[in-house]
Amino acid sequence: MAQYFEIHPENPQRRLIHQSVDIIRQGGVIAYPTDSSYALGCHIGDKRAMERIRDIRRVDHHHHFTLVCRNLAEISTYTKIDNTVFRLLKSHTPGPYTFLLDATHEVPRRLQHPKRRTIGIRIPDNAIVSLLLEELGEPLMSSTLILPDEDLPMSDPYAMREQLGHQLDLVIDGGACGFEPTTVVDMTGGTPIVARHGKGDSAVFD
Repeated sequence: MAQYFEIHPENPQRRLIHQSVDIIRQGGVIAYPTDSSYALGCHIGDKRAMERIRDIRRVDHHHHFTLVCRNLAEISTYTKIDNTVFRLLKSHTPGPYTFLLDATHEVPRRLQHPKRRTIGIRIPDNAIVSLLLEELGEPLMSSTLILPDEDLPMSDPYAMREQLGHQLDLVIDGGACGFEPTTVVDMTGGTPIVARHGKGDSAVFD
């Protein structure tokens, strides 16, 4: 059964953050809060953990995983961004947006879209995530916690543990964070194209 940590959304307990990162580094799959909805996360280099997330969500190899990053410097390691894209990202991060960008060779091939060689990236505005990433020292491989045949993400951490307790290693209860996934903006063509309307204001990209 998955462990269950209640972490304060504004003043996260460092001890629990440290334990959470240990679980990630040991190959664990976690459910955690963001600034849009709850998500599933695992270590960027762990193929087995990634396949476990695919199994939970029942998605195929065309599914876009997201790299949840600490800052723009980290994003530039994993994606190809010019000055225009950099300025756009700077004005909309941290926040409830996922940006699709061309991946660099630093991104494991299995994380990239199989045809387009792209990757989703984001920097959430969430204190728990910020400390997780600071302790981890690298991006978190992530996917919105939407179960098969459902349209909205799960929002109740107790229900996550009840339904997914044997498929997860940890549920982080960081309080309510809503039902809306991120707004997805495709930047691979140079001009922003909104691929999915979500919590983030998409009108700024019109």
